[in-house]
Amino acid sequence: MHINNFGFLRVAAASPRLRVADCDFNTAEIKSVIERAVQEEVQLVCFPELSITAYSCGDLFFQEALQRKAVASLTELAAFMKGKPSLIAIVGLPLRIKSSLFNVAAVISSEGILGFVPKTNIPNDREFYEKRWFTSAADLTDFSVEINGEDVSINTEGIIFRTPFANFGIEICEDLWMPISPSSKLAMQGADLLFNLSASNELVGKNRYRKSLVLQQSGRCNTAYVYASAGCGESTTDLVFSGACFIAENGTMLAESKRFSLESELIIADIDIEALRHDRMKNTNYITIASGSITEIDCRIEPVSAEKMYRTFLPHPFIPSKESAEENLSEVFNIQTHGLAKRLQHTGVKTVTIGVSGGLDSTLALLVTIKTFDILGLPRENIIGITMPGFGTTDRTYSNAIDLMKASGVTVREISIVDAVKQHFNDIGHDISDQSVTYENSQARERTQILMDYANKIGGLVVGTGNLSELALGWATYNGDHMSMYSVNSSVPKTLVASLVRWIADTQMEDRSLKILHDVLDTPFSPELLPAGTDGKIAQKTEHFIGPYELHDYFLYRMLRYGDTPKRILFMAEQAFTSIYSSAEIMKWLKVFYKRFFAQQFKRSCLPDGPKVGSINLSPRGDWRMPSDAVADIWLSELKDDPGKLNPEP
Repeated sequence: MHINNFGFLRVAAASPRLRVADCDFNTAEIKSVIERAVQEEVQLVCFPELSITAYSCGDLFFQEALQRKAVASLTELAAFMKGKPSLIAIVGLPLRIKSSLFNVAAVISSEGILGFVPKTNIPNDREFYEKRWFTSAADLTDFSVEINGEDVSINTEGIIFRTPFANFGIEICEDLWMPISPSSKLAMQGADLLFNLSASNELVGKNRYRKSLVLQQSGRCNTAYVYASAGCGESTTDLVFSGACFIAENGTMLAESKRFSLESELIIADIDIEALRHDRMKNTNYITIASGSITEIDCRIEPVSAEKMYRTFLPHPFIPSKESAEENLSEVFNIQTHGLAKRLQHTGVKTVTIGVSGGLDSTLALLVTIKTFDILGLPRENIIGITMPGFGTTDRTYSNAIDLMKASGVTVREISIVDAVKQHFNDIGHDISDQSVTYENSQARERTQILMDYANKIGGLVVGTGNLSELALGWATYNGDHMSMYSVNSSVPKTLVASLVRWIADTQMEDRSLKILHDVLDTPFSPELLPAGTDGKIAQKTEHFIGPYELHDYFLYRMLRYGDTPKRILFMAEQAFTSIYSSAEIMKWLKVFYKRFFAQQFKRSCLPDGPKVGSINLSPRGDWRMPSDAVADIWLSELKDDPGKLNPEP
């Protein structure tokens, strides 16, 4: 099984130990790092600017002896790469062309020296006087250089190196700091990966800014950006270098080195090429520009195994990290509350009804509604919380619903649906002992009728409680809990609902409400449409029927956010939930996900309004427009094989 089969590519950034102007020592260290990279099955590794000679050679760059030795060392490295068909390395050196000296990146592989990329923007400030030694790529007139009798491509406009798995481009240090960097043009030419050979010195606060540049460029260009900077072996006559290395992907930092290390540093990450290309495809402004004079070079590279992944697969993509939880959860809550506030202001409505079951979704919707009324200066008594006990209501959820409403100061109404549903069964000739879908849906529709009619009675609107995960799976009764007049949870997935309620409970609630909310969080997910067990506890547990919500949320995120194939989703889910679910379990529930997602689109085609809070939304007016009669055969056919046979060797 190869990572490349699933759209990943393994890259590395290195900052090796070095000595100034000692090409033999530097070459030996580069070889040592390359050996480490080969052992870790790295496919592309980038070294710092002028890594063969060191960056801080000063006027020694004018010495022909150093220039010749640098080229000889490059030739030695190219020969060293001959037996390493799975790796491409990028190193830096000074290269004399006619009467000018250029600061270049050299790309080497088992095929030899593939090409040179000269630095475009040459600094000439108080710290760096490169124009004293080097000429800009803009002044280069030749398009090939003879090395040991062979012509090697060099291009002032840049080179796109094309491998079987991804395309990459290169820029050097200062190029990244310019208003229009060469890497932007390379990305528009189809480069999935951008490499930067750098020698950036340290100043107080500079690393933070440098890191932000790398993150921003990777995000702006929808690429991976691999940055390798010179380390502590550089001369400290006036400046200090730390060996800062970064690997970023589309605005997210995947790996960064230990700075100021006295040893050679190597950081590795697996880049999701398919995800990057999907984002570019969806961005219709991301149009490949005319090629102009950019050179394209094909490179051979072998695939690598997926036994060990250099990437973290987060099992809960909708849940923010601890570092960003406060900001992100606050954002979600604000979007929900202000969405409802606008609807109330626009309609002039000052009262609402909301079904409160004691479950997680209705609890979040109630908390959103309470906050909204507080913002608008409306009395909480105008929120009519209606609990509607039915055949499956348990004492636990009933008590939590009543207690939460009383503690929150909203108006409490209790309207049993038992007699009304029994009458309805008599009217339609349904046997009450037949606990089929009719038995369940009749209760859900009766509850919705009560909410709608009570809202009409008080001149209010119905606040919906259904969440994104239920919409994806169709786990809602059509024209029952599926319908409302404004649906505040419609783009909040189940895993995030829980995190949001816990955050609200822990940061904004008094002790009495806090205790109730934590018990709600501990209650199993259930629509409570079937009778409780003999012990009085919930018998109808949603996840027993449709599978774990954390899996379905993961499937939904990967399918909608990145357009992943079933095999890719299965592969990544296996990584994310490696010690939680077996491959067979993940396969089982992934099939359920696709079957339900396609079969239940008709429920999403007529959704009520509701605010979008994240990158995934199923509104037919916004992010997801799908025909209700589409079939899932293509997706399910990928999952027919045994899990162990899904990923054949190429």
